[in-house]
Amino acid sequence: MAQHSPNPWLRRYSKLVCLSTFFLIFVGSLVTSTGSGLSVPDWPLSYGMLFPPMVGGIFYEHGHRMVAASVGFLTLMMATWLAFAEQRRWLRNLGFLALAAVIAQGLLGGITVLFLLPTEVSVSHAVLAQSFLLLTIVIAYSLSRERSRREQHAIDAPVMLRRISVVALVVIFLQLILGALMRHTGSGLAIPDFPLAAGQLIPAFDEPTLSRINAMRFAIGFQPVTMGQVVIHFAHRLGALSVLLAVAGLTAIALRSARTQRGIMMTVLALDLLVALQVTLGALTVWSRKAPYITSFHVLTGALTLGTCMLLVLRSHPVTLTGMPRGAVRSPVRPAVTVPGAHQVPG
Repeated sequence: MAQHSPNPWLRRYSKLVCLSTFFLIFVGSLVTSTGSGLSVPDWPLSYGMLFPPMVGGIFYEHGHRMVAASVGFLTLMMATWLAFAEQRRWLRNLGFLALAAVIAQGLLGGITVLFLLPTEVSVSHAVLAQSFLLLTIVIAYSLSRERSRREQHAIDAPVMLRRISVVALVVIFLQLILGALMRHTGSGLAIPDFPLAAGQLIPAFDEPTLSRINAMRFAIGFQPVTMGQVVIHFAHRLGALSVLLAVAGLTAIALRSARTQRGIMMTVLALDLLVALQVTLGALTVWSRKAPYITSFHVLTGALTLGTCMLLVLRSHPVTLTGMPRGAVRSPVRPAVTVPGAHQVPG
């Protein structure tokens, strides 16, 4: 099979869409971190205008809408470009799927405003943003020169590393869902100390513990929380531990195997650094009482961690087409033909 040669400008454009998505996630997190979610109470216009005065929370909320509209337009152009320039049908379909996702994301954002920030919609809005990010990464990698070079060769990565990379991706995604649930239920400081939780390694989740937590929150000027918020917050901390263990397992496997390629090893090390940074930012988020920019960089680093793990999955698994390596194309075998009075010979 001939090696696929991606359009260089389309390849660069797909990377632009991917990078712009990271920026959109950061800008969106600033809306929540600064409490600007309802600074603009109408949608799709802002106070009946296309461009209202950019003051106070309007700067964050309307700025988020502008960036989201820009990413939507970039995605529309990418899907159109893929439809006309890309030969691989599955990749063209991914372009249309990304377009559908960004349209749905915009509608969810509008519903979030019109229905006054319902938790279910707000969390779905955040989760869809991460899902859209994964789509842009898959599209960008599918157009990359690295993948093009690999089309004729199956990757020689440890099988266990491939499996654990998928597990890590799922764990990180679930952790980001917990993070979104925590942010949109006001549970970000439901446990106001770190690394302990209400002075304990594992809180008791009883009324005395809740009373102690609320006394700690009152001392720093915060409103009381419910036991449900405490549970959500602690679940997020356990999720962080799960991510840490999964990535540590990946690193151990990669270091122990002599078959780990340089690109895969560099991706694993980048994942290690991002997880370390994410844990640090999580601690700083609690210690700073949810300082807006620290909290938003915590969200951005979570997206970067998810994206890096997705890249690791793509790099460590064989490049496949209809379930088999693209280099492993079987030649058609015709049945033998029987000739009367002679030996059977292949047709």
